Amino acid sequence: MVLTGASRTSKTPTCVYLAIRGVRAANVPLVPGMPPPPALLATPALVVGLWVSPDRLVQVRRNRLTTMGESRDTNYVDLDQVRAEVGATRQLFENQGWPTIDVTRRSIEETAATVMNLLSERNGAA
Repeated sequence: MVLTGASRTSKTPTCVYLAIRGVRAANVPLVPGMPPPPALLATPALVVGLWVSPDRLVQVRRNRLTTMGESRDTNYVDLDQVRAEVGATRQLFENQGWPTIDVTRRSIEETAATVMNLLSERNGAA
């Protein structure tokens, strides 16, 4: 299975948690201004899109930049740019028919449990 979404949407920690639970999951970040990798669009694996509210995403990204000692404002934390980025990722998810999870107020464990449920539903239907 594959988790995809914008930067800082909990893809990596969710993949790690899933791995601990025995689920093999890849993490494919979506980068603004770049098309998604062709392999992502062609994979037969379950792809789940993770997204977060723009306000929360800006907050998380600002904290990340502060931790790294970066204080300049960039498009990475510009609310209008982040809104556009979140909108574009959600549109991609919808266009591809991928299930999505709003991780704005979810713990990693809750997100992973939802992913495992989606995987079970898919495997049960196969």
